[in-house]
Amino acid sequence: METKTFKVESAQSTIDWTGRKVTGAHNGTIDISAGELTLVDGNLSGGNFVIDTTSIKILDIEDPATNAQFAGHLFSEDFFSTDRFQEATFVITNTDHLHDGSYLITGNLTIKGITHAVTFRADAQVSDNVFTASGKILVDRTNYDMKFRSGNFFTNLGDTLIYNEFELDVKLTASAAL
Repeated sequence: METKTFKVESAQSTIDWTGRKVTGAHNGTIDISAGELTLVDGNLSGGNFVIDTTSIKILDIEDPATNAQFAGHLFSEDFFSTDRFQEATFVITNTDHLHDGSYLITGNLTIKGITHAVTFRADAQVSDNVFTASGKILVDRTNYDMKFRSGNFFTNLGDTLIYNEFELDVKLTASAAL
């Protein structure tokens, strides 16, 4: 068995996020600050990555004042509490290799110090000493003490309701540790 470790290249890796509400959606980006992936005999077997929650950006709101206000709310206790929790992490606990380059990945996602298992499909490739992977993770924000305008906790929200699930579209690029 050949085991190879790949270091996540932060500058070449991205997370695009989308949050939905009754009246539409918002989207943006979050930076990946570190991580590593392990391949055994060319197949993904483990790894982790670190998300810099202080880097959350909103892309769909162009007015600077409104964008800053919304960003401030995402950084607040209602959502990511970035003053206390500057990082979120994902640690792979299981990989099922479905077929060429396709996996079902299970791992522990930790946000605000709260950890829950999540499972998602991902596509991955190895070319020379570069590993790339992409997948969409659906996150139920209420599992991480983000209850603001959730229909699970508040009534009569009408068109101010924010859906509980948000999406993280993760694209990782990692280089083999030589």
